[in-house]
Amino acid sequence: MDLSNLRSEPGARRRAKRLGQGIGSGSGKTSGKGHKGQKCRSGGSIKPGFEGGQMPLSRRTPKRGFNNYRFAKTYQCVNLDKLSDKFKEGDTIGIVELYENKLVASKSKPVKILAEGEADFSFTIRANAFSEKAITKIEAAGGKAEVV
Repeated sequence: MDLSNLRSEPGARRRAKRLGQGIGSGSGKTSGKGHKGQKCRSGGSIKPGFEGGQMPLSRRTPKRGFNNYRFAKTYQCVNLDKLSDKFKEGDTIGIVELYENKLVASKSKPVKILAEGEADFSFTIRANAFSEKAITKIEAAGGKAEVV
């Protein structure tokens, strides 16, 4: 097999609709655009959110005060019970190891360790943040919690 033998699946490539090819074609005369009005004209597209000249909803609603959305730090959360399932005694666990074991979705986003479940054995874990209960549970089991 080489590039000259490759073909697309049957039905994957559809022919373009041929507009304006006479009344018998099913899309002749007005070419599927209907009669008169903004939407039938060339260049007559309506922007999303346009409400026919009425003040759009996004501009009608009041905007006041501070919104932290742009500045908020979002963490990928991992519970202690998940750690005890995937790792063993004495392991050093970092963000890369959590990513490889599919406990977090991204290596680049910050990780926070939460205290749901128990730390059954001692291990060293490096993450961006810990809950206070998680730190006490890890240290009670003989492990270390290091903030990266």
